[in-house]
Amino acid sequence: MSRAISVFGLGYVGTVTAACLASKGNRVFGVDLNSAKTEAINAGRSPIVEPGIAELISNAHAAGLLKAAPDSEQAILGSEMSFLCVGTPSLRNGKLDLGHVEKVCREIGLALAKTSRPHLVVLRSTALPGTAETVVIPALEKASGKAFGEGFGVCVNPEFMREGTAVADFLDPAITIIGGAHPDHSRILRDVYNWVPGRVFETTFRSAEMLKYSCNTWHAVKVAFANEMGTLAKALDVDTESVNEMFLADTRLNLSSSYLRPGFAFGGSCLPKDLRAITYRASEADLRLPLMESVLHSNDTHLERAVRLILETGKKRVAMLGLSFKAATDDLRESPNVELVKRLLGEGRRVRIWDDQVSVGRLIGTNRQYIEETIPHIGELLSNTLEDAIAEAEVVVIGTSVRTEILRRHLRADHIVVDFVNLERASRPTGAQQYEGICW
Repeated sequence: MSRAISVFGLGYVGTVTAACLASKGNRVFGVDLNSAKTEAINAGRSPIVEPGIAELISNAHAAGLLKAAPDSEQAILGSEMSFLCVGTPSLRNGKLDLGHVEKVCREIGLALAKTSRPHLVVLRSTALPGTAETVVIPALEKASGKAFGEGFGVCVNPEFMREGTAVADFLDPAITIIGGAHPDHSRILRDVYNWVPGRVFETTFRSAEMLKYSCNTWHAVKVAFANEMGTLAKALDVDTESVNEMFLADTRLNLSSSYLRPGFAFGGSCLPKDLRAITYRASEADLRLPLMESVLHSNDTHLERAVRLILETGKKRVAMLGLSFKAATDDLRESPNVELVKRLLGEGRRVRIWDDQVSVGRLIGTNRQYIEETIPHIGELLSNTLEDAIAEAEVVVIGTSVRTEILRRHLRADHIVVDFVNLERASRPTGAQQYEGICW
């Protein structure tokens, strides 16, 4: 059964959610104040860089199943449920900023006041436990003049999509979480996901909200753990890769290999923000969580380690291959590669950057704002080709996955290659003067 769905926020989560729901035959209306995003959707183009998303949007647009506008009232009155995919950024002290969530809920409530049609509001944005009860529902009730459970319903549906594989993660999720207070509301959302192959859990608001933080905190811990163990092993003259291979072979107790290969620092719009939020919330409850509190410090220390490794070469000209926080995306928010470039520039190094996914002209929204505030002159540092980036470089830094067959053709015998992504042995570039891994 197809449904009429509105999606508020056309960033990474919202765009993928809208496109994938439309691909299942639903009529989807995207809402975003950024005209560049809505214009892209209405032209059948994707406002984000993500494998598979361009085709989904093009097909949905051609079929008349996907359109977008800044008008929230039109979206609400023309749909039966709304997915909230707006940003929940960190404030300077680490506290979560729920201003966008609250604002959208007020807009939805005002529109609901004009209709007797029931509406389901689905919180997909990452928010701390209690948000649905203390922010979403009160804002909707106040603006609509209706009581929760009578004029509208609310569910919590956290996303578990990784940038670079977001479409596949949405269409083939390991788990689907539906947090609700009324079985009727959860049943509606379960029907929307009647095609998912994995297990569907129906739980409470707070359990659904907490699970997202449990997952992301664990992912961050795994990254920090792998990086610290790799660093210690290298310092003790231990073969990091053989230890890691044996460690990952235990899938019964050590869970899985995801995030457990030593590499560079983590970044992006989720892990750092969510760690700050959960530790801030713990402090509000007079709790100490030493492991969680230490993860960001460990991550920052790993970044310092990377800076030091490059500076200790004594070379002045550096090529940075990859700027986004991970491969196959143009997301620069809290990318450790961006911070690395900033630090190297501050140390007097001359840096050239190549990233085939990043174009300053294509960056929009908070992604563009972040890079303008961090490295406003980034356009002067970008190279059009990998060859141009390394032409005058003395040190070549592999910051995200790179096509090594191309790199090998252009490496010189005087190059020093610093690998931050832990390329497979067979893929590591040869022909350079020196190859160095950050913790292997």
